[in-house]
Amino acid sequence: MTKIVVVDNHGQFTHLERRALSDLGVDTELIDNETPPDEVAADGVVLSGGPDMDRIGRSPAYLDGDVPVLGICLGMQLMAAELGGAVGGGEYGGYADVTVDIVDDADPLLGSLAPQTRVWASHADEVTDLPEGFTRTATSTVCEIEAMSDPDRGLFGVQWHPEVAHTEAGDVVFENFVEICEST
Repeated sequence: MTKIVVVDNHGQFTHLERRALSDLGVDTELIDNETPPDEVAADGVVLSGGPDMDRIGRSPAYLDGDVPVLGICLGMQLMAAELGGAVGGGEYGGYADVTVDIVDDADPLLGSLAPQTRVWASHADEVTDLPEGFTRTATSTVCEIEAMSDPDRGLFGVQWHPEVAHTEAGDVVFENFVEICEST
């Protein structure tokens, strides 16, 4: 059975990420972000959202592993910051229902959602510059980089929260990530 761990960065929806994966029949576990990656055996990792970069623990170390990683909101931002991109304050601010345009219909994580999907996202902080090797896979009128992807390294990020009911096809995002993990 496929196992995916959710690294808890103290986000308010983290338990829903674990639940979404569990509902797909995935063996999943919620782990503290101070857990060293070498103590974790999994086929994939979700870096959860959270309140701020000061509380990400050892999350950046999971980017160096040999399994796919999905960063959600803060998880995407820490991925960008750690790998040479940039993160800054968003102009929009808090949570909102946003229509995102999928700009890469071949992307293994989001391509099946093209051309658009409705999401629930926080834009207090956002990725402002992509790390080397990443492509922008989604955009909106609120945020230029709503999602990013580096399939060669198995690294994916979304600004929004696919685990909440307000996100239109969040289950598809998780299904696609499970498929990525199973094919690696």
